[in-house]
Amino acid sequence: MDVDSDDVKAMRAENGGADFRAFMRQQITNGKARREKPAPVKPPPPPGHRPGAWPVGTRPPDPPPTHPPGLWIAALDRLRAGTQDNSPCECGTCTPDDDTEENQ
Repeated sequence: MDVDSDDVKAMRAENGGADFRAFMRQQITNGKARREKPAPVKPPPPPGHRPGAWPVGTRPPDPPPTHPPGLWIAALDRLRAGTQDNSPCECGTCTPDDDTEENQ
């Protein structure tokens, strides 16, 4: 859009200069619109997606096994007495030390 000095004089003379002010405001708005980039568009979710749900065919992991307090107390008593023979205890998660004679 080419605006020369005669056009500016005419816009200032008409309507008490309101047309010229409106024209300049529109020029500023157009410049900002060219300068600002639009927000990125979020891609659509994959087909069949359920937010927050586990994927189909899977489930959350099992909680760790719980053992009665007596089992823990008995294991601690054996350990303190020194009768632990590097064999797994009843909890099922203990493993013998790797530096025993039978593993060397």
